Amino acid sequence: MSDLTEIWVIAAASGLAVGLLGLLAGWFLRHRSLRWQLLVVGVVTALTLLVGVQVVSRRMLISDHDLHVVLIVTSAAAVVSLAVALLLASALVRWSRDLREDVRRVGAGGLVTAQRRGPAEFQELSSELAAAHDRLAEAREREQLLEESRRELVSWVSHDLRTPLAGIRAMAEALEDEMATDPPRYHRQIRGEVDRMVAMVDDLFELSRIHAGQLVVEPQLVGLGDLVSEALAAADPVARARGVRLGGEVSQGLQVAGDPAGLTRVLANLIVNGIRHTPADGTVHVRAQPVDGGVELAVTDGCGGIPDEARERVFDVGYRGTTARTPEGSTADVHSARAGLGLAIVKGIVEAHRGWVEVTNVGATDGDGAGCRFVVRLPETQPTG
Repeated sequence: MSDLTEIWVIAAASGLAVGLLGLLAGWFLRHRSLRWQLLVVGVVTALTLLVGVQVVSRRMLISDHDLHVVLIVTSAAAVVSLAVALLLASALVRWSRDLREDVRRVGAGGLVTAQRRGPAEFQELSSELAAAHDRLAEAREREQLLEESRRELVSWVSHDLRTPLAGIRAMAEALEDEMATDPPRYHRQIRGEVDRMVAMVDDLFELSRIHAGQLVVEPQLVGLGDLVSEALAAADPVARARGVRLGGEVSQGLQVAGDPAGLTRVLANLIVNGIRHTPADGTVHVRAQPVDGGVELAVTDGCGGIPDEARERVFDVGYRGTTARTPEGSTADVHSARAGLGLAIVKGIVEAHRGWVEVTNVGATDGDGAGCRFVVRLPETQPTG
């Protein structure tokens, strides 16, 4: 065996022995601080160098003086490597503790910002924590808004169910005691109140389907001209009773791929909502036209406008804007006061069609007062020739 081969074998054997001992020490220290793991790496490196030099030097039969010189040099290298390993371990431990504090602040809702500290992996982790903090903050805000909407919805439904139920009970007791002066009128009123509560329950059921993701849209080609005409005809009695004018304008041959029943409900809710909130002699106008990549449905009323803070929440479930109910027919902030279920259903149906809906204030035009424009944008239009 040549000298170089013998040196390679000795160095490998001594390194393997020290490495196995280092792995054993690392296994025993696996649950301790990162500082100990890095210290083990430094110690293994230094011992491998010292043991290898010691064994090879003795095999080479060099003088004691030369052996001492080699040991001094290798010992100095070992001390420096251990010192560097200890410093790096302390820095890594400090950086990991900073990240741990960031994680705690994320859980507690505190402010977390991305920091350029430590290795690239630690910086990426810090950036991910900052992004996670932002997402959690948004989720908490959404949860708070949903909780507020839920409380408002419960209060709204409780109020609107308690009032007709009390009236039905009073009329039923009058009929039972034969105290009713006009029984047929009482029967008609009871039927009307029952129909109103049935409509409310239907709205609640529709909302539950939307929130549960069970609203399935089966699209088919729908002619928007027929859809708008039918919606205006259905709402005409309500508009006449309130002295509101209805109008519509649809581009010739305009079609959209959607669910006819769902889109009919969207239009009906928006038109009736506009009629309810427009004063007498006002106008509710529907317009359908093609736009880039889809079709746009716009319903403009004469409500007088919606405040900015109410406009941001007008599509929330059960949102009413104020705790007091605005009387029917009042023109004072009626949108924010009566935005309960209808607009939330509109938003859910439109989003199920992969569209979006928004509301903006419009100024006075053609002698009409200021109002609002609800705009629905739907994709996949197919105009006919």
